[in-house]
Amino acid sequence: MKLHRFKSIGQVALLSAVLLAPTGCKSFLEEEAPSSLSPDIFYTLPDHATAGLNAVYADLRFMGESAGIFSSNWQLLEALTGTATTETAQNSDLNNLYGLIHDGNTAHVVNYWNGLYRVIAQANQVLDKVPGITMDEAQKTRVLGETRFLRAWAYFTAVRLWGDIPLITKPQTINSEDFRPSRTPQEQIYNLIIEDLKYAESAGLPWMDPTGHVNQAAVKTQLAKVYLTMAGFPLRKGATHYKLAADKALEVITYAKANPSTINLFSTYGEIHQEGLKNRTEHLFMLQYNAVVASNPMDNYYPNFKPVTYNGPSGTGSTVPTASFYASYETGDLRAKDREGYFFTNYYTNGSGALFSLGAPYVFKHFNTTANGTQGVPGTRQNNLNVPQIRYAETLLIYAEAQNEVGGPNQEAYDALKRIRDRAKLTTPALGTFSANSFREAVWRERWYEFCYEGITWFDMVRLRKVFNEKTKGFDDFVGHVNLNSNRPLQEKHLLLPLPRQEMLNNPNLRPQNPNYPGV
Repeated sequence: MKLHRFKSIGQVALLSAVLLAPTGCKSFLEEEAPSSLSPDIFYTLPDHATAGLNAVYADLRFMGESAGIFSSNWQLLEALTGTATTETAQNSDLNNLYGLIHDGNTAHVVNYWNGLYRVIAQANQVLDKVPGITMDEAQKTRVLGETRFLRAWAYFTAVRLWGDIPLITKPQTINSEDFRPSRTPQEQIYNLIIEDLKYAESAGLPWMDPTGHVNQAAVKTQLAKVYLTMAGFPLRKGATHYKLAADKALEVITYAKANPSTINLFSTYGEIHQEGLKNRTEHLFMLQYNAVVASNPMDNYYPNFKPVTYNGPSGTGSTVPTASFYASYETGDLRAKDREGYFFTNYYTNGSGALFSLGAPYVFKHFNTTANGTQGVPGTRQNNLNVPQIRYAETLLIYAEAQNEVGGPNQEAYDALKRIRDRAKLTTPALGTFSANSFREAVWRERWYEFCYEGITWFDMVRLRKVFNEKTKGFDDFVGHVNLNSNRPLQEKHLLLPLPRQEMLNNPNLRPQNPNYPGV
């Protein structure tokens, strides 16, 4: 692990942060390098605390950075699921992910490791330095609470990808005692994640924040998601943690019922990718993008050389839905309806011209019609759309799944499932027709259909050790399930990613490699 870089990484991230007022979406996103300052002399003023926090937010955008030709880092979490394939096949690392033959040299794997630990390094700087700043105590607590949420976000992603990983909670230099750390058991990583999220929960954050800062609804839903994950594989905490997940998700649902104009499902699927609704209503937490700083990075979903934007024939088609997954949607499901759901089969020439056939379904879940154009309305050419991380739809389905595991489906769990299906214009069988087993699979199916192409499905596969079978509409065991895009079976080793090879060369204490991947 490149711990000798952590100090410089923290400085670079810090000095790229905005040193302006702590409020306002624009200043929250801007980056400016004012001078060459070290963290020791920088963290002295309240604005420095805000700037340090903003640097952590900025580091989250690593997932949108390039992973070579026609590829972005975020494709790591889609290529492995079997719900996606590629039209270009010109990126060998991406091809290896689709083919389930990735290793410790695969760019996406390396970039995710480096990106997540960059977030952790910058968060550790803030958590170490900000307590010593003389400033309003309530504001200090909020800064620390947001930072701890973001550190928990990074560790939660990393522990699910690699299992046992280094646990680092202090800024690192070459003189640090744990300069070359060993890997820490997963349960200890989860203990820190829960500790961080509980601190954030008590930090006085608002229930929602339209500027894109961490909010109470996001913290509680993330905590519910962590408990749900711990209840399943590999920790298998079972009923106690399903109960914790259900109770925490229910707190958000209860608030939403009392404040439906603040937290709710959007009434249409188009609103999920509507630029003017960022950080509002259903979007509990998003990665922030603004074209002045960084444009939305999801254009690898665009059809390959089809004129769907103002740029004319463009796009890469390096992530497209598999025909089998698209065809598996229930008849009448609005999520699969052209130009109303998550997939489009037709669009407007150059974004705003005549309607034409795309020849196949494509993912338009992250398509910004404001920037790219829509019927008769040219695009602004400025893609300011955010990338969703936590939606209220997930809060509902976390509750439905967890409550069912506690004591079978109750009315509240049924209502949560039904709300998701109601928006899709689907009929839900009566509560009395469900057993615990049938309700469990009904919720899992909705998760596959609702959260596809949002970086969630792979983690469901790992925690459940189950994979949706597009042909039978049931669920296969993870090991042995054949991804129809590659016709290759998932193996036991695929439950974890390989550690980056260069990190293991730099730090022998990370060895051995995860099982059945090539070593160093």
